[in-house]
Amino acid sequence: MELTGKLEEAFNRQVTLELEAAITYRQLAIDMDLMDLPGLAGWFKAQAEEELEHRDKFITHMVDRGSRPVFQAIPAQGLEITTVLEAFEASLAHEVKVSEAIRDLYRLALETGDIDSLPLLNWFVDEQVEEEATVGGIIGRIKRVGGDGSGLLALDRELGARGPEDEH
Repeated sequence: MELTGKLEEAFNRQVTLELEAAITYRQLAIDMDLMDLPGLAGWFKAQAEEELEHRDKFITHMVDRGSRPVFQAIPAQGLEITTVLEAFEASLAHEVKVSEAIRDLYRLALETGDIDSLPLLNWFVDEQVEEEATVGGIIGRIKRVGGDGSGLLALDRELGARGPEDEH
């Protein structure tokens, strides 16, 4: 079943949103580099790469179904991050935005009777629950260490140990 009409438009918006997420995470990685926190920068870089993989999953699904993915305009991020907490709060806000977009896409797939998209969308629903939980947990730990520099450096070291194949 080919993707057409509103559903194809929604998939194209999601492809663009996943690319926007990658750009957001890359900007946050830059901000962490500027704060001399290479572990956190590496964590955000890995997140950016993961978002590109998500974009590609949507693209593959569209192409496999005879649709042509088209990138839309990506708004300027406008992030002004001055603390690690702000960086992770921005990350969580973006994950929540992506989660809601995926739920909207899921609802539209149900409304249009497009059962072929449901396995992909189920995977993304599960992924977003995990993403929000991971970032929320990190925010909790950042709040616990507060202004303690040694606690922040320990978190930097821990999150920097994430390998390229690690999910979170």
